[in-house]
Amino acid sequence: MVHIPEETGPRVRARELGLPLGRFKPGKFNAITDVEGVLVGHSTIIKGEGPLRPGHGPVRTGVTAIMPNNGNIFMERMNGGGFVLNGAGEVSGMTQLMEWGLIETPILLTNTMAVGAVSDGVARHQVERYPGIGDEHDVIIPVVGECDDSWLNDISGRHVREEHVYEAILSAKTGPVAEGNVGGGTGMVTCDFKGGIGTSSRKLPEVLGGYTLGVLVMSNFGKMHNLRVGGLPVGEVLAEKFKDTPKRGHTYGSIIAVVATDAPLLSHQINRLCKRVALGIGRVGSYAAHGSGEIVVGFSTANIIPRRTQKMVYKLKILLDQRLDPLYEAVMEATEEAILNAMCMATSMTGVNGNHSPALPLDEVRRALDAFKPIFASVKKRPQQSSAPVSRERPSNEDREGEVTVSSARPTQVRGAEGIPFPTRPAPDEPSEEAPAEAPREAPETPSEGSSSGSPSGSDT
Repeated sequence: MVHIPEETGPRVRARELGLPLGRFKPGKFNAITDVEGVLVGHSTIIKGEGPLRPGHGPVRTGVTAIMPNNGNIFMERMNGGGFVLNGAGEVSGMTQLMEWGLIETPILLTNTMAVGAVSDGVARHQVERYPGIGDEHDVIIPVVGECDDSWLNDISGRHVREEHVYEAILSAKTGPVAEGNVGGGTGMVTCDFKGGIGTSSRKLPEVLGGYTLGVLVMSNFGKMHNLRVGGLPVGEVLAEKFKDTPKRGHTYGSIIAVVATDAPLLSHQINRLCKRVALGIGRVGSYAAHGSGEIVVGFSTANIIPRRTQKMVYKLKILLDQRLDPLYEAVMEATEEAILNAMCMATSMTGVNGNHSPALPLDEVRRALDAFKPIFASVKKRPQQSSAPVSRERPSNEDREGEVTVSSARPTQVRGAEGIPFPTRPAPDEPSEEAPAEAPREAPETPSEGSSSGSPSGSDT
């Protein structure tokens, strides 16, 4: 193996490199945990070194748990959805998720061969917490996503056990999220550099609803020459430097992304939001290769769908479809940054048979960024425009971020999906907003029988 000197400096998140990562600001932690009630926990398994001995190691894997609704997602479910860009991968439980549009279990991420063990562990944990499952309550199908970490891990040895599932679930918390070589991302590779777990968030300005959106990825896709960092073709430069370094060749890898938001979305809107995650993945260099799995799961925390109720109906808050555009842009930005965070925070790792995955050389990224800084500096920054906060239920008629106008048209003046304008004048039986309604006319007197003047009997012009 050709030796490339490793950087010894500290690992930092992508934003600390000064990369251009979109126009919306991140949340407090720049993580999926910025969405209230979302918790994240990890269990990391690293054991052994040297030649592969199936069942013995080396082991480079783990489990990551995303817990919606502070973990009480079984009794108080949430609207969910998803999207499959390329299906050479698996998220168990997704068939029911897409059918019902509900998230009702924690979301777990792990390696391909551990899906069954993790699903069993989640089921056991949930049954212990809610003994009525399968009797008083319906059965569950845990949502478990996977990626192939066999380049570094003894994947066929199936080293993930029930205790690792419990560790990930019970350690889940809010606040900063560990990234890189942790949890399900321990043995993952991205664009031939070390990948893993990454996360990011966006906080929309009040004029756009003030909603928070977060993305967490288990990133394991791509080839080095396709890598783009902040839009810069860094991979083409690094591919020459690392051309003699052995790389995984028998698998392209995959990526699983989880999206959370407090915007009040229905399932079909969450599905549409998840589709835009694919645009963020593409920004980093994925073309969704034949053997790759790009699968996205999403949920909204805004509405609670109770498992047990005496009511026949429940009421939901719903965001107008015309107000989704800022969320689409935000989720694309957050996805790109989450993947880059996974790479920037991951350290180099050697796994089975001496297979080595180098860390993304941050000094090279800084040099590429320095070369483009004069171009970035020439772009005039528009000042932040102050605007009065608006109610989430009645958003402003203008979509603004700073002075950038997305749409200045009133909702009644914009076109719908079919291209047909919405009515701009009130219906005949509705009073106009511009002029006060006329007082009701008195019914005309009915002319006497045989009269030759006036309207016919019972008519009104």
